[in-house]
Amino acid sequence: MTFTDAAERLLPARHLSRVRHLLDLLKVIARGGDDLAVAQRMALIAFGIRIVSAAIAFISQVILARLMGNFDYGVYVFVWVLAIILGNLSCLGFHTAVIRFLPQYRASGQAEEIRGLTWTARVFSMISATLVAGIGIATVLMLGDQVKEYYVAPLIMGAFALPMIALGDVLDGTSRANNWPVLALSPTYLIRPTLIILIAIAAFAWFGSANAQIVLVGALVATYLTTLGQFVLVRRRLGNIFARGRLQLDFKAWVVVALPIFMIEGFYFLLTNADVIVVGLYLPPERVAVYFAAAKIMALVHFVYFAVKAAAAPRFSNLVSTGRMKELGHFASQTTRWAFWPSLVVGGLAMLAAPLLLSLFGPDYLEGRLVMAILLVGILAKAMVGPAEVLLSMTGHHKVCAGVYALALTVNIGLNIALIPHFGIEGAAIATAVAMSAEALLLHITVRHRLGIIQFVGTDQYGRLALRPAAEV
Repeated sequence: MTFTDAAERLLPARHLSRVRHLLDLLKVIARGGDDLAVAQRMALIAFGIRIVSAAIAFISQVILARLMGNFDYGVYVFVWVLAIILGNLSCLGFHTAVIRFLPQYRASGQAEEIRGLTWTARVFSMISATLVAGIGIATVLMLGDQVKEYYVAPLIMGAFALPMIALGDVLDGTSRANNWPVLALSPTYLIRPTLIILIAIAAFAWFGSANAQIVLVGALVATYLTTLGQFVLVRRRLGNIFARGRLQLDFKAWVVVALPIFMIEGFYFLLTNADVIVVGLYLPPERVAVYFAAAKIMALVHFVYFAVKAAAAPRFSNLVSTGRMKELGHFASQTTRWAFWPSLVVGGLAMLAAPLLLSLFGPDYLEGRLVMAILLVGILAKAMVGPAEVLLSMTGHHKVCAGVYALALTVNIGLNIALIPHFGIEGAAIATAVAMSAEALLLHITVRHRLGIIQFVGTDQYGRLALRPAAEV
């Protein structure tokens, strides 16, 4: 008996038509070859990967917190978040520039440009990240006693991960530009965290303890293994599509696009992680641990937005390059629904389960419930406008978008510095939520002013009430 046959027997007639419509829609998404079907398929795959990755990340963080204790867990969190930020920034925007240019080159059959772009992005990011790592190590050593002793060795160890983190981000962008969501997301969000926790458990079983330095060694090993494995696979798949040949370099054009993207991505990463860094600068590692645990739980909500963002970028790029602006506005309004409603549902469930989820980390983590509630307000505000920053980037409004993020980041850091000394981790949550809300408002205004598109949940591209998807344009 098929699923359809069972539905016909068990469901009332008024619900059966909806089930049939949903099944037909899923068939179109799974088998369709048009741009919209591909984008929806990528969104579903990315969403599935993010669900699994969120579960892995949560479970791994619970295990690490239990194995390491509050103090060492807080040290590890501070250093690893800083390494992820600096590794991403070391790409200088090339990992996103690949998504901007590669679909256009592929559509026009410019294989030489594709080879040149992918080679340049990989080499440039590796060199840049190595320089940043060297400067970071030198800075830690020169500051001497100004850096707390328990941070010195972990910071130096974290610096060695930067080249592989940067290369992994470029490979992620290359895979997303080719509509390979599994290859894009699995290494960083599934394989690497799994390896980290397995190495940490093995170290605990062997040594009887797992402090911050031991776990960071495991993170280094996991990062190098996953990134190099991803590099081999991406290079092989590119080779199957584009034969070996001459490289065409257009470095100036790529840099002109990459540097504004670097500003946007840099502000974005700092905007989403500045709270953890500032908490680490002002408060002891134990408080960093509690704040990060609460924020990690709320990442279960944030993965919805990430999935939509990952799937929308190539579609935005294709619509812009082919001049289909009406379709662009229609698709932009669709992405707000994809981002907001699932975020609202997941966020509500996370708050209901907050006492249980926080207690898994340990009894000292229950005070993170208020932090979770405050952060949820900011996450939902961001989801209301969908991936507006991606839309602006793909339509050439890099400088304006960078300005929006600069302003939001200023608000974030300023409020963190002002509130954390007085309100602790709750002050950091308030600062982050206010900054995210300000960011969403500024992005909405910018998209409306620059593109004439009303990108807000519950409306179509013209600002008319549209709670349900409109017909295709």
